Amino acid sequence: MKGGPRITGLHLYVEGFISHLNIQEIIRYLQRWMKGSDIAFRGNFFRHHLSTRPKGVTPRRIQRLAQELVFHRIRDATRRDSGDRRPMEVEVAYERRRIGQEDFRSFGILYDGFGLQRIFSGLISEDERYLNHCHIIFTNQLLGTWDEDDHRYHARVSVYGFPSLISTTGVVEAPAKPREFYLKRPLGIPLEILKDELRGRFIDHGDSRLTEILKGYVIQALFFQMTGDPFCDDPQCRLYNAHWQEELIRAQLDGKYEFCKSHREFLNRLAGLQ
Repeated sequence: MKGGPRITGLHLYVEGFISHLNIQEIIRYLQRWMKGSDIAFRGNFFRHHLSTRPKGVTPRRIQRLAQELVFHRIRDATRRDSGDRRPMEVEVAYERRRIGQEDFRSFGILYDGFGLQRIFSGLISEDERYLNHCHIIFTNQLLGTWDEDDHRYHARVSVYGFPSLISTTGVVEAPAKPREFYLKRPLGIPLEILKDELRGRFIDHGDSRLTEILKGYVIQALFFQMTGDPFCDDPQCRLYNAHWQEELIRAQLDGKYEFCKSHREFLNRLAGLQ
């Protein structure tokens, strides 16, 4: 497994209110592997990068950015194009609040993940648009990507690239719940009863295990930037691309080991352990 340029700057951000996210614990985890890298939490992505641009934050710039965010909302999961409908003022106002409030809460809106990624990328200063800089954003917004196989958008936990986006809402909503959930739900069994029956087999909103789970997705983002491949075929490895909640829990929480042999050796080299 060959790596690309060494990451010298690892920048972490949040976008919106995220319960049970312990950034400092994630930084300590990254410091275990990324020896020689400057790892820093920069707070809210919008606030950090807008404040560093010429003329700073202006109402006109916020308005234009809010309109761009509205454009990447997925209104129909079976249509790839966003259409030419002009954004409503209530939608733009929502996005302005999202940009301006650090503790903004999500309301279940699905966004085109790659569209958001392009918006975020355009806000990063030119001197940090190099492969030795890794930008990772934790967002409470729900991300989706288009699937050419069934021609529809699907919710995702992460969209890797420049920058990498990790959706904490996606951790809950994207991987499928246990099969029993979909068999019993149409029978009219109340949601809370189903959740109680399946407790421990899926991740729910406000789950105290969130930070531990996100460590694995951060490592996936790093592997994408360093090697171009964020995933592993080993279901016990933290780089496994889980499509079911039970797979996610096994890979991130209950695996027999943290990483497969090849990924562990790669990380050990980064950490100077071999």
